[in-house]
Amino acid sequence: MKIFRSLKAIVCIPLIILFLLPSKQGSAQVTPEFRGVWVATVDNIDWPSKGNFNSDSQKVEFIKLLDMHHRIGMNAMIVQIRPCTDAFYPSQYEPWSAWLTGVQGQPPSPYYDPLEFMITETHKRNMVFHAWMNPYRAEFYPNEDAVSATHITKLHPEWFLTYGDKRYFDPGNKEAQQYVVDVVKDVVSRYDVDAIHFDDYFYPYPLEGKKFPDDNTYSLYGEGMTRDGWRRSNTDSIIAMLHTTIKAANSKCQFGISPFGVWRNADKDPLNGSKTNGSLSNYDHLYADILLWLKNGWIDYVAPQLYWEIGHGRAPYEVLLNWWSKHTYGRQCYIGLGIYKANSNAAWHDKRQLPRQIEALRNTPNIKGMVFYSSKIFEKNPNGWSDSLKLNYFKEKADIPEMK
Repeated sequence: MKIFRSLKAIVCIPLIILFLLPSKQGSAQVTPEFRGVWVATVDNIDWPSKGNFNSDSQKVEFIKLLDMHHRIGMNAMIVQIRPCTDAFYPSQYEPWSAWLTGVQGQPPSPYYDPLEFMITETHKRNMVFHAWMNPYRAEFYPNEDAVSATHITKLHPEWFLTYGDKRYFDPGNKEAQQYVVDVVKDVVSRYDVDAIHFDDYFYPYPLEGKKFPDDNTYSLYGEGMTRDGWRRSNTDSIIAMLHTTIKAANSKCQFGISPFGVWRNADKDPLNGSKTNGSLSNYDHLYADILLWLKNGWIDYVAPQLYWEIGHGRAPYEVLLNWWSKHTYGRQCYIGLGIYKANSNAAWHDKRQLPRQIEALRNTPNIKGMVFYSSKIFEKNPNGWSDSLKLNYFKEKADIPEMK
């Protein structure tokens, strides 16, 4: 009996030690975190490089870009596939982009589908692909000859307004809204995109001394609303339509918005506004009521562009970070970081600027990750930040946070 008890004790001791030791699997787990990067194609900012209109060379460039971000530790690519009512994929609605082929409407040579190629290569590396589309910018070139004969501005000129040296869809025109929805539906229906992503261009940023020329549409459809309220209702309606359309086409496809970093200033809205001083705002200048979209569940995530430094005079990073953390309404919030501003002023010369911003967002409730603008700057390793991400902040791979 005594021998039996001794044997029993010997057997139990290793079992106790086993349960007390930390699980190998548990110790390797990393909190899910969105780690994304914007790849801008407008004006060849990030890809393809200016003047590179050869398909094979474009593929080599994109794979090099993709591998760089994968090594750094990114898990999400946000690639601009419709920069200016044009397409980086074969479209029944819009012409091939001149930033892809050199001439708007001209197909790639040798022929390939860039969007399909980019999605496939991104997924191979266990990264997600968000298709970034600009909703309303229609003409980037001042020169009319650069616009294809099949471009929608030529087919339906009545849908567009000129503001400054560019043309935009009239956001109050319901036919124009439906057209944009159809373009998005086409992409979601045909491609394995993980999300549709819009940036901050709804109504255009105001130009000093110039009024956005929507008098005719307002007189037709204003129906007693204030001009500002009517404009916001136009933006609300297309966001709601897009939400319904995207989910109907592919329920797993997310819809995300990357707005300007200030929703509204406290001097305009003391109850809900941020303590920012005189900045432009989504609500009052771009007519985008982001909080309404979050509350109604019309968007799955928001990625506000907080490109200001810590302690900025008018829009401090830390103030806006805390403001957005309190206004997520159950949706995911990722912070847009302005790594492109490296060495642009004294604050961005500080090698601790970006690390402090990352540490701050990781220690703020309801913030689930970050997105960097933009891809090109990582090639220069500014202030050693590419290395810092790879060797420290992104050393362990992270999964994408799950949507509720």
